[in-house]
Amino acid sequence: MSEAQFEKETDQKGAFVRQTSAFRERVTADGSSGFQAAPGRYHLYVCYACPWASRTIIYRKLKGLEDVISMTAVDPVRDEKGWRFMADEPDPINGFEYLSEAYRLTDPDFDDRVTVPVLWDKETDRAVNNESSEIIRMLGTEFDQWAGNPGLDLYPEPLRGEIDRLNERIYNSINNGVYRAGFATTQEAYEDAFVELFEALDFIDDLLAEQRYLTGEEPTEADWRLFVTLIRFDAVYVGHFKCNQRRIADYDNLAGYLRDLYQLPGIRDTVNMDHIKRHYYITHPKINPTRIVPMGPILDLESDPGRSHL
Repeated sequence: MSEAQFEKETDQKGAFVRQTSAFRERVTADGSSGFQAAPGRYHLYVCYACPWASRTIIYRKLKGLEDVISMTAVDPVRDEKGWRFMADEPDPINGFEYLSEAYRLTDPDFDDRVTVPVLWDKETDRAVNNESSEIIRMLGTEFDQWAGNPGLDLYPEPLRGEIDRLNERIYNSINNGVYRAGFATTQEAYEDAFVELFEALDFIDDLLAEQRYLTGEEPTEADWRLFVTLIRFDAVYVGHFKCNQRRIADYDNLAGYLRDLYQLPGIRDTVNMDHIKRHYYITHPKINPTRIVPMGPILDLESDPGRSHL
């Protein structure tokens, strides 16, 4: 078995087992959770390189919450101390140098891997939540009183069952599947993740042959949860994580679908390919010990998606 990138998150069979998010409180519109939604009270710590953080950046943009929830992006190159704030974008809330300080202020006994995103409460000086799937649900509903786009419902009641089923497969096999392949330390663990990943991508490609988005005519939460992996796939996961059976560009429907989502208003602003590539290739020395960042590939994200007929 080769040396693991994250030893605490690697099992005896060499498979990557992602840690559980540490902070799971909720912000609610009525304050019944103990954390009441309010403009200016909460702050998002993110990294443009991280797909989990990108979910929250996208939701903040789509819901029109830029003036309601402030945001700071950390340096995409994570060093031995973890996520570091950049000199040109310092932490405006607490003056932290590293995001780990926010974790320790919230829980002095925290001793796991520090992750993004983090939803921070300025009023109580603590992290409310660092689980992206829960943060996007809060951004999607609890701040509608002040949102620029309050009518946007990315988790509509009639589609929730379908969205949940899609989310489960997308997360396990695709979102986390690329990491399970990339961080595997045995051939068996890698192949298990690899096969599951491409079976899921084939399934999604077939689904998209019949409809424009995953649940019909409009994008929902499931689409944005998938998008954050697709946008990184050809630039990073194909080579760095050895997910090289096919590129997204090689799929009949996924390729146009990715362009379709990318070209929707505001989404380009949430994608920073320089941050994405530098993060993965520089901060995983067990996988890429030279830390050389590849110059390619050329990505076609601006041509006609060819999806409007569906």
